Amino acid sequence: MGLFHRSRSSGKPSSYRSGMNAAIFEGIPAIIIFQLLGGPFVTGYLLYLGASSFQVGIVLAIPSMANMLQIVGALLIQRYSNRKLLFSLLCGTHRILWVLTGVVPLWFPKEYGVTAYIVVCIVAFMGQAVGSVFWTSLIADMVPAKVRGRYFGIRNTILWAGGCIAILVFGQVLDRLPEPRGFHILYMVAAVCAVLDIYFFFRYPNRPFEKSGQQGTAAMLKVPFRHTPFVKSMLFISLWLFVQGISVPFFNYVMLDVMKLSYNWIAIATMTQNVAMMIGYSMWGNLNARFSSKTLLFWTLPVIAAACMGWGLLPVLPDIPVLLLIHMLVGAGVGGFNQLMFIFVVGDTPKAERPMFIAVFYALTGFAGFLGPLCGGAVYRIVADLPVWVQMFGISLGIGVVLLTVAVLIGSKVLLEPNRAGRGKGAAGWRREA
Repeated sequence: MGLFHRSRSSGKPSSYRSGMNAAIFEGIPAIIIFQLLGGPFVTGYLLYLGASSFQVGIVLAIPSMANMLQIVGALLIQRYSNRKLLFSLLCGTHRILWVLTGVVPLWFPKEYGVTAYIVVCIVAFMGQAVGSVFWTSLIADMVPAKVRGRYFGIRNTILWAGGCIAILVFGQVLDRLPEPRGFHILYMVAAVCAVLDIYFFFRYPNRPFEKSGQQGTAAMLKVPFRHTPFVKSMLFISLWLFVQGISVPFFNYVMLDVMKLSYNWIAIATMTQNVAMMIGYSMWGNLNARFSSKTLLFWTLPVIAAACMGWGLLPVLPDIPVLLLIHMLVGAGVGGFNQLMFIFVVGDTPKAERPMFIAVFYALTGFAGFLGPLCGGAVYRIVADLPVWVQMFGISLGIGVVLLTVAVLIGSKVLLEPNRAGRGKGAAGWRREA
């Protein structure tokens, strides 16, 4: 079956094709919102509000922390099986609340601005976390298993192209306009994209939902933990995200607050990262047609570790080329990691129990992803009075070495273990989906 198959009898798009197209159109305004409000500029906005490095770490950790609520979504989906309606309401609320963080300086005194921002973001991402269970379950049914790797590679490439343009444009805007005016324009564009995103939510098809065969909450919760390969992978990925979170989310903080680079250079570095990510999405997606998602997931790990260790080149090479190299590696590594992790959790899990597998996976990895940036923010605050090189490249270099060690000693055993079920079946040997 082709990636975008048309019905031969009617000439109309198949139900699969319509759904996959809807997901692409919806994703474009979504990625622009996430890049403008949660990408490289969120650090600048928080510093404008007066945030400390620890508070920046809290904000960066909120999405991962909120993911722990996905278990609530997995339970709700068994009762409210209209996945399209629920994810539209919950994720739509997230978009609206996130855009409202732009009025924090207008509604709150300066001393309460950062606190207000954090509170609104927590509520917004709670809705996003629960809604994402409905979305992930729906899109897993919308995209046939045979083309998942290629489809998500193409979709993510298109989406991140839009993200690149948004970052490049607003890097110029924030550099050329005084800080409040630049952020006002940024939030107005994000508001328009939020409206478009919510509109496209309702263009999704609402495919029938196959409920869990388990009776009761406890029985559903136990199912994922009975599959040892899934549990081992989940625990390893949680460990990886925790260690990675101490350094990678703070790259922009270091460039803005320690190296004092302009927003324009931040935008150029981030665009470099996004271009590498787009190329990586396509590359990893095509490779996924030949190799399992777990095997490819392992090979993204050294790339991420190399990105962190790349900061150690700053003392011997010019800053800008080093930073561009680092962001190329981050794009190829983290982009591939996130894409393959998603394909693993929606493709290597049994269909009827998938919502609970997804929820448990993202709850545990989300908790680890929450602790990582929180610890990272504390670390950067502790070393603030040490020589500047510690903040500039010492922490990231050290974390890179730890990541490489974890990948070689643990990741190779967990992710490269033989898959007796063969390519196209789940990691635990589950049957192929129909």
